[in-house]
Amino acid sequence: MSAKITHVIKRSGAVVPFKQERITNAIYRAAVAVGGRDRAVADRLSAQVVACLEDTYQGNRTPSVEDIQDIVEKVLIENGHARTAKAYILYRQESARRRRRRERGESQRDPENIPYRKLWEVLNWAVDHDLYNVYRLNERIAKGEFPDIVRESDAAYEQDIATAAEMIKRHRDEVRIVIIAGPSSSGKTTTTTKLGEHLKQAGLNLVALNVDNYFFDLSVHPQDEYGDYDFETPQALDLPLINEHLTRLIAGEKVLTPYYDFKTGARQPDSIPMQIGHHDIILIDSLHGLYADMTKDIPAAQKFKLYIETLLQMKGPDNQYIRFTDLRLMRRMLRDARERAYDPQQTLEHWHYVRSSELRHIIPYVNSTDYIVNGATPYELPIMCARLGAHFSRWVTLYKDDPNRVDAYLRAERVYKLLQAIIPVEDDSSIPATSHIREFIGGSAYDLH
Repeated sequence: MSAKITHVIKRSGAVVPFKQERITNAIYRAAVAVGGRDRAVADRLSAQVVACLEDTYQGNRTPSVEDIQDIVEKVLIENGHARTAKAYILYRQESARRRRRRERGESQRDPENIPYRKLWEVLNWAVDHDLYNVYRLNERIAKGEFPDIVRESDAAYEQDIATAAEMIKRHRDEVRIVIIAGPSSSGKTTTTTKLGEHLKQAGLNLVALNVDNYFFDLSVHPQDEYGDYDFETPQALDLPLINEHLTRLIAGEKVLTPYYDFKTGARQPDSIPMQIGHHDIILIDSLHGLYADMTKDIPAAQKFKLYIETLLQMKGPDNQYIRFTDLRLMRRMLRDARERAYDPQQTLEHWHYVRSSELRHIIPYVNSTDYIVNGATPYELPIMCARLGAHFSRWVTLYKDDPNRVDAYLRAERVYKLLQAIIPVEDDSSIPATSHIREFIGGSAYDLH
């Protein structure tokens, strides 16, 4: 009789309980990446993987994560799921590449995908404003210059928006779609609103297409390894339908767009009538706006693609540049807590998956954009310090010896060390309601829903 698998050895050497659901979710996510959405097939294949494991690991032998992944590949190929196997293998290889980089101590930051000129502009601004490391930031705060830092930072951001608007206006006879893309909590929503204001002032009529309405039903959504539904992957959206509707809208046709009810997790088809005029511009705010399949049949000349990222060029207490992802993590913690009643701890525990999806589906397409906006502001760090510092202190202790939360521990430890080095600022009254940081800390002048 086959032995039941009860535990698995992680790459760190830790032994943790075995869960078949993780295999099912991994197979289903790979299938979704190539257009499959039959969860029953993923269940059946994962059962085959478990049966193979139980036949192979008799007695007291415990399989490793790598052993299980090898068997998953074998089962997928033997069952004729070659495309799913390829997606699974590629994801596995990319994850291994990132682990090797971490083990070698190489940077995990994003700048390799950001044009050097843009990074240089942001760094030059930081030097000119004496904000190129946390100690210079502290000195300015200590001198009572926090309101000045707010004003200077917001002015730089507003200039980026104005530049993008001018570029669109120069091509107003060609552009039919404006796409604002970027990773989670980079500031897309406020940027979309502000860019829209600039374009309306120039006489351009904007019509928003809410791509969130194109999510597939929750029942066929991919999930992460902990069973959380994954809204971060582009395959969670009905990309062919978005592309079809955009093509028809630009051709002057009337379409009935769907409506997605986040409370029920169900999409209602043909719900919202939409049609645009010959001189109207469709405005899209989406994580995956740069993902080719969303707009693959729209000529390049008819699209203006803007990318926003938290391009902070400031060194932390370790003399390393502060990671863009850490800024966005803290922003999302505050926004999730305020708008979704999420404990910030939930956001931290889920962030590893958000980050993985960004690295696979968003950041690689940065170089296809027409303009990049820097959404980072040096003044958000002391604000975050005041609001989240105690949380990170607690999480460092909580996760220190938890083999299932290694990623959460490493992020918490890194951010905690950063926040310890920054003078906290409790009073946010000098931050105007029109600032895009209000999208995260609350008090925005804009309707962000």
